[in-house]
Amino acid sequence: MSPEDSPTTLHPRPRVTAWLKAWQGRNLVKVLTGVRRCGKSTALALYAEALRADGVPPDRIVRVNYEDPDEPDYPSWRDAWAALKPRLPAGGRTHVLLDEVQRVPDWERLVDGLHSRGGLDVTVTGSNGSFLSGELATYLTGRYVECRMYPLSFAEYRAALAPSVPSPEAVWRRYAREGGFPLALTFGGDTTAVDQYLQGVLDTILYRDILERRGFQDAALLKRLMRFALDNVGSPLSVNRIVNAFRADGVRAAASTVDEYLGALCDSYLLCKADRYDIRGKAYLKTLGKYYAVDPGLRFALLGTRGADVGHLLENILYLELRRRYREVYVGWLERGEVDFVTFEEGSPRYWQVAATVRDPATLRRELAPLRAIHDHCPKTLLVLDPDPDADFDGIRKLNALAFLSGAPCGRSDK
Repeated sequence: MSPEDSPTTLHPRPRVTAWLKAWQGRNLVKVLTGVRRCGKSTALALYAEALRADGVPPDRIVRVNYEDPDEPDYPSWRDAWAALKPRLPAGGRTHVLLDEVQRVPDWERLVDGLHSRGGLDVTVTGSNGSFLSGELATYLTGRYVECRMYPLSFAEYRAALAPSVPSPEAVWRRYAREGGFPLALTFGGDTTAVDQYLQGVLDTILYRDILERRGFQDAALLKRLMRFALDNVGSPLSVNRIVNAFRADGVRAAASTVDEYLGALCDSYLLCKADRYDIRGKAYLKTLGKYYAVDPGLRFALLGTRGADVGHLLENILYLELRRRYREVYVGWLERGEVDFVTFEEGSPRYWQVAATVRDPATLRRELAPLRAIHDHCPKTLLVLDPDPDADFDGIRKLNALAFLSGAPCGRSDK
């Protein structure tokens, strides 16, 4: 392990480490996916340290980072296997940790071969959504589990800053502006440096991961589409709406191209899509979903402070937090209204409404109205930034969003 991977200098990722340990030794390939620079390599380093702390000998932990400059570019998966094989001790269990394995040609055959050998507990990471949409599913059907990683959560960010930024309100101001990419913490609150760093991350993904690898031709359109999505966080979007908006600005783009580019932005994990769920009809809707940035800092890096509405920032951050805690997160649709989010756990829904402030009685009534229109007995929660005591409105719980983001439970179905 290199000095920069020392656990004393890494930001803990407790949920991911707990997930990796929970699936340890179950004869399944563990797959960490997520946007570039969100901390997947750190997660592997922390997992390796946890294994050592549990008594696993160092030679039984084999870790390869295929983006390391010292690691050669392998022309085929067989060449990667030839380099890896001598590092695997005979007999017993060995933990194989492969970082950014998609850089190996036909990498899925390498992973399948490792899994099939027996005695190897395999964990891999990847930074592209197509990573799991193609051959891996064919080679390892029913034999892998996936954990989607995101940049640092509010709670992880707060823990990394402590005790230099003591209050949750101070942490919120910085987190909402700079986001949770781990390296951004090293700039000491210099927003100019953070923006430049995030622009570099964004350009790497747009130009190398999307344009070059997918053979797309229109870089200007791709970046315009990213800007449009970030400028409309929390608003229902369709391909036709985007095409019409571009046309109004004098930019012509085919609907099929916009659809393909939008899918690529989601595949690269820059954008996250929340589909709609018909609450009364209990049906999943395919149109007019919402898109959220994988990290709030990207919005400022690309758009600056223009139109930086606190309510939409809060909605974006809470969407990401719910994605960390729940497998399914949707936008709730009602005939006369909308619930910001619907989550599911073991088939049971939970409803979430988000508002920056509800101290004005009219605003409070407006935010409660969609939740009151749902006549089942599933949990309903209103999350706000107001630093007021928790309250209950006929079974609808009003909670402080920063307490929730810090990890405070808010009901029977929280993990």
